Amino acid sequence: MAGTFSQLYVQVVFAVKGRENLIKKEFRTEIFEYIAGIIKGKNQKPIIVNGVGDHVHLFVGLRPSMSISDLVRDVKNNSSNFINSKKYVAGRFSWQEGYAAFSYSQSQIDSVFNYIQNQESHHQRRTFREEYLDMLVKFQVQYDEKYLFDWIE
Repeated sequence: MAGTFSQLYVQVVFAVKGRENLIKKEFRTEIFEYIAGIIKGKNQKPIIVNGVGDHVHLFVGLRPSMSISDLVRDVKNNSSNFINSKKYVAGRFSWQEGYAAFSYSQSQIDSVFNYIQNQESHHQRRTFREEYLDMLVKFQVQYDEKYLFDWIE
């Protein structure tokens, strides 16, 4: 019997609602491991999950049995519930609507992994806004500024 074989590499980026710095360093490892577990539980391949206080990067080996939008919806929903159940933030935690997703080739895995792994040092030099807009331009994604995240200036 013939099968379907593929491996798609996708980086997903999304932000905390209101772009608040709510993902504190002391909870990041646990939150990112939980998100990786969600991805794995959906039979997808978590390559790396990392971020800083106001946003997260996922790098995933995506099987075609699941859409990116369904995966992101499940990750956001389940991780928000996890963060709220652990009371990592005062009040109610949630992710901002929307996300960006970019595909990569097998030969780019190491460089994307390193980029995501070094988010903290990377954001000492560049803001999330600069990073996000640069990715949209690099990947030639058309966008309307009014539909981007609520930016904190």
